Amino acid sequence: MKRMLLPILCLALALSLAASAAAAVKTYQVTGPVLEVTDDHITVQKGQDRWELARDASTRVTGDLKVGAKVTIEYRMTATSVEVKPAAAKAAAKPAPKKK
Repeated sequence: MKRMLLPILCLALALSLAASAAAAVKTYQVTGPVLEVTDDHITVQKGQDRWELARDASTRVTGDLKVGAKVTIEYRMTATSVEVKPAAAKAAAKPAPKKK
């Protein structure tokens, strides 16, 4: 019984590490002055671009979030839909070379 315990524990550890690695999603940051704040989004100026990021009740805010404040926002990219396009038609098959 003791011989089976170590491989089972190793397998359980490997599976838990694989699951946590698969669940980790890369995070990104944008920094700049706030242009607009509502309950569902924050708009930030980054260079010449306006970045509008969605937010909800679970978005953690530290400090006084208001227009003009300089902020750093950490965000993740999450797919909301995926449309798979049909495969392109394969090129016409080339005729076999003629034997001499």
